[in-house]
Amino acid sequence: MRPKFIVGGLIILAAVIYLIVSATRSNAEYFMTVQELRAEGPAALGRNLRISGAVIGDSIQYDVETLTLRFDIADIPGDNAEIEAQGGLAEVLHAAVMDPARARLTVVYVGPRPDLLQNEAQAIVTGRLGEDGLFHADEVLLKCPTRYEEALPEQAGSE
Repeated sequence: MRPKFIVGGLIILAAVIYLIVSATRSNAEYFMTVQELRAEGPAALGRNLRISGAVIGDSIQYDVETLTLRFDIADIPGDNAEIEAQGGLAEVLHAAVMDPARARLTVVYVGPRPDLLQNEAQAIVTGRLGEDGLFHADEVLLKCPTRYEEALPEQAGSE
């Protein structure tokens, strides 16, 4: 009778482990830079992703009737030590927006326009890359410009 209990216990244990692993994979979010996303290519399609970049102010479009927000973000380093080595967050955001050679990504979000959305703000978007090449965001977070206002005060007030 013991072998039946051992086999039954192992089957239940295997099923529980399988459920945990599959649930973790489906809910996992991968934090990437715009450049890393571009390097992934088609492998990134449909995966839950969190991408960080500098908002390019000239690209911001908002349709008040459909609540559709569309804007571009430019690649910034994903490592805080690298950001500090390049002069801090304000300097990195400014350089990213000014450099047309940087990798860029178009973000589409349906919802209210965030108050802090402006040129050279740091956007952290969560969502999925679509087959159309657009990043369809479920959530848009923006780092408050006052955090780096002291470094470049002209950025904090610009729209």
